[in-house]
Amino acid sequence: MTTINKQVKGPAEAVADVHDGATVMIGGFGEAGSPVELIHALIDQGAKRLTVISNNTGSGEVGLAALLKAERVSKVICSFPRTANSTVFPDLYRRGKVELELVPQGTLAERIRAGGAGIPAFYTPAAVGTPLAEGKESRVLEGKEYLLEHWLRADFALIKGRCADTHGNVVYNKTARNFGPIMAMAAKVTIVQANSVVAPGGIDPEVVVTPGIFVDRVVEVPSPQHESELVAAGAVYP
Repeated sequence: MTTINKQVKGPAEAVADVHDGATVMIGGFGEAGSPVELIHALIDQGAKRLTVISNNTGSGEVGLAALLKAERVSKVICSFPRTANSTVFPDLYRRGKVELELVPQGTLAERIRAGGAGIPAFYTPAAVGTPLAEGKESRVLEGKEYLLEHWLRADFALIKGRCADTHGNVVYNKTARNFGPIMAMAAKVTIVQANSVVAPGGIDPEVVVTPGIFVDRVVEVPSPQHESELVAAGAVYP
């Protein structure tokens, strides 16, 4: 009988094969879902010319913002490129160092979900009549105009769970669940950092949110760093 064990030794091993030019989905709807340790390991690993799909562009100079500051990202697809503590991306964007594809949040979530579900495109009323509609196919259905939006898929997804087992089954902490599950389905390789990794059977099957079939690697990070605490302390990575 073959035993499935998807646990790897650490974040560095987990992201070792992320290649130059890869498309990477990064979880996070607030810091509950931000995989800081995986992102920092990716900075150390050195992959460049990345396309990053995320809800926002990070805070301060840690996590995703640090990846951007290192100029490893050529394009960002997100909903909130600028928030209270985001200074790195706006500066890079103004200097023409990074490309932005701005996507309404609901549309972003649905494009990712569609990627995981194998749905190449769908129609939505979001962004009709705005600059975001320019160049997009539109269609009137039942008297209302809709825009055609295409799925989003990725080479890798970096997400954060509260607990995972060695088979890759995952449960989340609060808002980490907003993007984590759909990103796990839409990537070729899904990498999960979790506060704890337990043996099979250690998670009640009734509460599993992301089944292990969608997860390729899990790494235990018992005391994950929190973006807000790092930003408040003025932390910079590396």
